[in-house]
Amino acid sequence: MKIESQKYSDVMVLRLQGDFTGETLKLLADETSNAFAAKVSGIVLDMNKVVFMDSQALEYMVDLTEQCRENTRQLKVAGLDETCTKILELTGLLPQFDTYTELSEAVKSFA
Repeated sequence: MKIESQKYSDVMVLRLQGDFTGETLKLLADETSNAFAAKVSGIVLDMNKVVFMDSQALEYMVDLTEQCRENTRQLKVAGLDETCTKILELTGLLPQFDTYTELSEAVKSFA
């Protein structure tokens, strides 16, 4: 998986590309740590180019949501494709995330 980060005002956008699996969590954990260090008010996971998520990725997303709440930040998820949406629905996790179809909608929601 590749990750690009970009700050928009007080929001850190993390663009994920490829398979989101346990093997790639260290990379994402490093990027989210950088986002917390930058003292942004929120993080958006742009998952427009994620084609697969495994159980470890799902667990990390739940943990990240809790970390954001504990640090008075928000986590939003944008661009879920049909497969990833279905995975979140089948596991019952979809309602735990603030999801948006478009990245721009997710970023604007912080305003």
